[in-house]
Amino acid sequence: MCRNIKNLYNFEPPATEEEIHASSLQFVRKLSGFNRPSKANEEAFNRAVEAVTRAARELIDSLTTTAPPRDREVEAEKAQARSALRFARPADGTA
Repeated sequence: MCRNIKNLYNFEPPATEEEIHASSLQFVRKLSGFNRPSKANEEAFNRAVEAVTRAARELIDSLTTTAPPRDREVEAEKAQARSALRFARPADGTA
């Protein structure tokens, strides 16, 4: 799956419409292979983004959990640490 699509469920504060739309756009881009569709495909592409956005909002709103909501700042710090580890340069300076 696309690494740019973020988990949006069970956060405090909850996911915004903009976050859900951005994830939906990434999903449709991945499925279609288009970063920007041609004029001929633009209407279908935009309809798909809106349909996925609605479905994602419905899903997020209908899910239930007993787990406490995750803190966005803590999760962002964890992601940053993982990224730093993943892209760290070797100690000997080789790439």
